[in-house]
Amino acid sequence: MSIGSHAFEYHLGKEFFVNMESSDIRDANISVKLSVIHNSGIYDLNFKFLGEITLLCDRCLDDMKHPVDTDYHIVVKYGDKYCDDSDEVLEIPESDNYLNVAYMIFDTVSLSIPIKHVHPAGQCNKAMSELLRNHRAKDAELDETSDNYDEETEIDPRWAKLKELSDNN
Repeated sequence: MSIGSHAFEYHLGKEFFVNMESSDIRDANISVKLSVIHNSGIYDLNFKFLGEITLLCDRCLDDMKHPVDTDYHIVVKYGDKYCDDSDEVLEIPESDNYLNVAYMIFDTVSLSIPIKHVHPAGQCNKAMSELLRNHRAKDAELDETSDNYDEETEIDPRWAKLKELSDNN
């Protein structure tokens, strides 16, 4: 790459994430702009991501859109061996004559996904929300009946001895 400034543009769709074996991202429409400033063996990379991805809602399991609007910056330079100990600098061997940025792109998009992805209130699948509400009601009933457990019920003598030990401490 010649010394100076260079610009690249990529479009990320479903196929990119399928190829990267991502199970979270079901579809995508993301524009990636990469600017590279090369100055005598040092490459300053600036990524700009803008678009949206499709994820499964953790609550109702329907598809949900999640916006992506993030940046990523890294400096790449040549060195004796591959070294990615730093978040800001990547060192690659002198023998490498190219850099595959696909993993940087994939990681940046993946890190933009929240830990819990759910629809905003009221936008979940109504039928699934009703099933979830019914399931929670049944769990609450089971909890109430277990609270009324009769302690006179026969207990395995081994457990009774262990309970005595813990009560004595």
